[in-house]
Amino acid sequence: MLSVLKNCRWPIAVGFYFICSFVFGHGMSEADKAKALEASNWDFIELGASHMVTGYDHLLFLFGVVFFLTRFNDIVKFVTAFTIGHSITLLFATLYQIQANYFLVDAVIALTVIYKGFDNLGGFKKYLKVASPNLLLMVFIFGLIHGFGLSTRLQMLPLSEEGLVLKILSFNLGVELGQIAALTVMLALLAGWRKTGSFKNFSNAANVFLMSLGVLLLLQQLHGYSHTSHPDDFGFSADNHLHEHEKIESEMANQRPTSAHDSID
Repeated sequence: MLSVLKNCRWPIAVGFYFICSFVFGHGMSEADKAKALEASNWDFIELGASHMVTGYDHLLFLFGVVFFLTRFNDIVKFVTAFTIGHSITLLFATLYQIQANYFLVDAVIALTVIYKGFDNLGGFKKYLKVASPNLLLMVFIFGLIHGFGLSTRLQMLPLSEEGLVLKILSFNLGVELGQIAALTVMLALLAGWRKTGSFKNFSNAANVFLMSLGVLLLLQQLHGYSHTSHPDDFGFSADNHLHEHEKIESEMANQRPTSAHDSID
């Protein structure tokens, strides 16, 4: 038993990392919204960082992107493409108040997780008999989608017009800092895992698991969308149903440990 645990310690560590991300939530509490009324630019940096390090959908996609990357130049190239993509939509969608139902946006983000797991498994050649689309281009396009998801969350806060651009840029800087922190942990875990025999044995299983998590996220977000778009089908009034979902998200966000420097998520 001990030998099995020893051989599987790296995949277990990777799984625990994502479980922690799920536990600490991805929503936004009422306290966060109240704090945003007088938030400084530094508060928005903290907001962006905390949103990324607890953003399990963003982290799962990034995990899929870097799963097989071993060269530093390749890691920088793909992460940069993702960063440019999400920075563009985050800035302009928030600045011009372009909105969409955030359940639908997060559902599309879940599809990007499924896509990357499928791509890592060689699914295009194996099952579709076609070459994989250009990965760098797809990571950039998916970055645009993830950035729109970040924007929908940011626009849930009471944002004033005064200093709005700087607040968005501060939030984006925080996202990048959070992304660097998350990637540092991911890459360290993957580097350690690749040195063991279990990586070869479990790499396919890990990407199947990645796809499975993507499917669960997709179903979760579609369920949330159906509640907000057709609330009467669930025995609630539209107003009460929306409040129930807001209450659930708020409770999840409030599960995070609090401190004197607790950030908005």
